[in-house]
Amino acid sequence: MRCPYCNQDNTRVVDSRPVEETNSIRRRRLCDSCGRRFTTYENVEIIPLTVIKKNLNREQYDRNKLINGIRRACYKRPIASEKLEAMIDAVEGDIFDTEEKEISSTKIGEIVMSHLKDLDSVAYVRFASVYREFKDVSTFMDELKKFMN
Repeated sequence: MRCPYCNQDNTRVVDSRPVEETNSIRRRRLCDSCGRRFTTYENVEIIPLTVIKKNLNREQYDRNKLINGIRRACYKRPIASEKLEAMIDAVEGDIFDTEEKEISSTKIGEIVMSHLKDLDSVAYVRFASVYREFKDVSTFMDELKKFMN
């Protein structure tokens, strides 16, 4: 790290602390050349993720879309907000664990459904009905039978 005062690159870290509001680390540094102190912030670089939609269009991953879809499925269900947030974080963790730059919306839907199945059966069926685009009652019943087994 170069010193912002003397532009020398012989600096050292004297203190590191996580920043509560963000996922970053605050570092106090000391320049060995001029003796001045300065602060730097280290942030995690998130690899941009592209979602391939069913119609093969591509768009940037949007956490809010994930949250909205899951919340609609869980509407008026007795699920604690802490559990819901933990599940959303787990889903997003699974999405980014693939370490791919592109992921299909189908794969995201499958990940969400696997987590909803464990959280709440009604929310699972609601999400599946929209995600799988049930055309009639028989396809809906087939999904319920799969869930029951």
